[in-house]
Amino acid sequence: MALTVTVLSGKDKASSALRLTYDAPRIVIGRTEGCEIRLPDPSVSQRHASIRARGAEYLLVDEGSKNGTLLGKVMLSPHSPRVLKTGDRVRIGRVWIEVAVGPPTGPVTNAAGARGVALALVAESLTAAGDAADTRILVVEGPDSGKTLVLAEVGRLYVLGRANEAHLALDDADASRRHVGVTPKGDRVVVQDLGSKSGAELDGAMLGANEAVWRPGQALVVGRNVLALIHPAAEALAEIERGPDEAMSAEERAVLDEPEGSTPPPPVGDDATPTPPPGDDFPETPPPPGANTRTLARSPRARGGWGVTDAAVVLLALGVLILSAAGWWLLGK
Repeated sequence: MALTVTVLSGKDKASSALRLTYDAPRIVIGRTEGCEIRLPDPSVSQRHASIRARGAEYLLVDEGSKNGTLLGKVMLSPHSPRVLKTGDRVRIGRVWIEVAVGPPTGPVTNAAGARGVALALVAESLTAAGDAADTRILVVEGPDSGKTLVLAEVGRLYVLGRANEAHLALDDADASRRHVGVTPKGDRVVVQDLGSKSGAELDGAMLGANEAVWRPGQALVVGRNVLALIHPAAEALAEIERGPDEAMSAEERAVLDEPEGSTPPPPVGDDATPTPPPGDDFPETPPPPGANTRTLARSPRARGGWGVTDAAVVLLALGVLILSAAGWWLLGK
């Protein structure tokens, strides 16, 4: 049996691009490289939780994370396994995932696929915040300084050179018509020499016809131009992975853990406020702890007024006091 994990965008929105399939005895969930499921959020611990196969079942285990692991409405105790079933939703830090146990729904996810999902999540966050998330090439130095090319289509070969039909047309006379080719491939970008006359250098090493991985921070020299790879999602992902675990506040936990569309349960304990019955302008005062509630319910004071019997008892008591006082006065004579 395979395990399919869908990373939810919000609590109830899923994207097929954020679905991962596994068929392994152990799946580690965390924030850093080396985890099978990489969730790029500071509230996710570097090694947050794991999913372990046991026969036809899968068990969820919190690995002592900072913010805990929530299965449905149950906060797991560290290192105490709980059985997962299809449709279960799990909160890992701030991130919700949904699991399905059964035949695989797609190819088994590898490390590159896990990184690709992490980059997609970061890009989504950058876009939501109004920041640029597109991977692009920028000419930072040389005759074509300032020119840029967005690498929008995964798997496409983008040609850089002096030809008019080149995706990034260069004016530099030292550049060949088809100088280098750049191809985004999921979580990485590769570059190759397309048979240029003067060659090209990547991070100080000459390029050949074979593809070489172009990483952010590495300079690509084409003719007299120096080009940089701008990959905002990759840079943000690296920063998130380096950072410390971020503790969630109690208020944030309450908002995340509240099922959408549900009505909060009525308060209990000292914060509870009794609701007066219809037509009663003077609600009863709640009895103190340990009081005899049946006696209080019969008490006229508990009903908020005096009855005829109460008035008669008071008058009789006053009469007895007056007669007693008169008797003592006569004896004194």
